[in-house]
Amino acid sequence: MTRTPAGTVEHVDRGPLTRDELAAVIARDIPAGSYVNLGIGQPTLVADHLSPDDAVVLHTENGMLGMGPAARGDDIDPDLTNAGKIAVTEMPGASYFHHADSFAMMRGGHLDVCVLGALQVSRYGDLANWHTGEPGAIPAVGGAMDLAIGAKKVFVMMDLFTKDGAAKLVPSCTYPLTGLRCVSRVYTEHAIFDIDTATGTIRTSETFGTTAADLAARLPVRFS
Repeated sequence: MTRTPAGTVEHVDRGPLTRDELAAVIARDIPAGSYVNLGIGQPTLVADHLSPDDAVVLHTENGMLGMGPAARGDDIDPDLTNAGKIAVTEMPGASYFHHADSFAMMRGGHLDVCVLGALQVSRYGDLANWHTGEPGAIPAVGGAMDLAIGAKKVFVMMDLFTKDGAAKLVPSCTYPLTGLRCVSRVYTEHAIFDIDTATGTIRTSETFGTTAADLAARLPVRFS
């Protein structure tokens, strides 16, 4: 592990993070006592890495507060799922409510953090995560638009590059937008990026299996 003059911690002694390892890093950074929504896809893994001592309350948009980790084996109840249709457990004191009430919580500013997947994030924190705009592509809006504007902090969990090697952290999004200037932090297998949505300034706090200089050579955005 090394630290650059800019303060970035570089973990160069290991490869990029697996998705479970990245989920554990995100869980580490969620403040204790927060009310949190985990988006469909990769973000749901975060639930498995939260400790009861963190007192984090998980909200799922299909109408549950107090969601626990993913259910396995005899704990699976087909009637108890998150918004991604994954079987989950419930924590003591969990409650259930109408879908409309769940969205009122999201839109009303009652969530401290949401963790969403993304197709692209711009240097200003613009989020594109529901459609590539390509003919025949299947759109998947879900509740992301409501979460992007309703949560106090929006974290993104995504791969930094596409399968073709194109960067997903970009100067401006080319895909249809989900929300404007809403993402404050981006977690990827290669690095964590903090975004100042007012100025478009990006800062890298940690890298994994690479250096900040190597990432700077591959990304179309400038960061410190």
